[in-house]
Amino acid sequence: MRFIQFRLLNDLTKATRIGLQKTNGGIVDLNKAFPSSSSLKDALTKLGPKALVERARQYSSSEEKDNSHCEIMAPITSPSKVACVGLNYRDHCEETGKPVPPEPIFFSKFPSCITGPFDDIPYPEVTKELDWEAELAVVIGKRGKNIDATSAQDYIFGFTVAHDVTARDWQFTRNGGQWLLGKAMDGFCPIGPSIVTPDEIPDPHKLAISCRVNGQVKQNSTTAQLVHGVYDCIAWLSKFCTLQPGDIILTGTPPGVGAFAKPPLFLKKGDVVECEVEKIGIIRNQVV
Repeated sequence: MRFIQFRLLNDLTKATRIGLQKTNGGIVDLNKAFPSSSSLKDALTKLGPKALVERARQYSSSEEKDNSHCEIMAPITSPSKVACVGLNYRDHCEETGKPVPPEPIFFSKFPSCITGPFDDIPYPEVTKELDWEAELAVVIGKRGKNIDATSAQDYIFGFTVAHDVTARDWQFTRNGGQWLLGKAMDGFCPIGPSIVTPDEIPDPHKLAISCRVNGQVKQNSTTAQLVHGVYDCIAWLSKFCTLQPGDIILTGTPPGVGAFAKPPLFLKKGDVVECEVEKIGIIRNQVV
């Protein structure tokens, strides 16, 4: 199943609605299925992933809405955590000239980074080195602490596409070498367009992943290149903090980022970035 959040364009209240995205592009409105939930995260927290999916299935044949009448939003908003893994593709480690990390390297973004799959990316005045990073993201379905990697799959609600927008000057040469400010500016994490449940992704380590800037391919790899797999990353992070429903984990980016091009290339206003993960979808965002 493919869960989304959306607004009806003719709804003056701009209420957030939970929906299912069908293969033909139509949208099934699930608000009758979750009348007491204000968001997908809220429904996930109240019901848990299994009950949520089961209730959605009961309404999955309801009348579809034309997606041209809808605004697709980020499928999860206001997560308690947005955790990201750095240097987690073997081919990206080669690109940077850095050794393969023996354990996952985590950093964070703020919930205010989250934006929709087709929303604009703001170009902050404080940076001159805005870069792209296509990523596979995991959405946590239930609360967990000290999770074993062999059972980590049970804690996954689904997968989505993410763009880890990065201000490289603030990541590498400013802020005392800390990555936070370079990663966590407003709007620096477009996600979507949907959250695809694990039954449609039998192996998250066999997915093509790519990024295009103005139609030109910049990144083109596969999640088979992950140094630390999805389940290992969940298990490792859960040693340090309790994972909550709706938490988002970005699992790393493949090679082809602008900072390590020769010469380096960075985004400019007007550029359109498309991040795609096989079987999940495409997010498309313009820099403004």
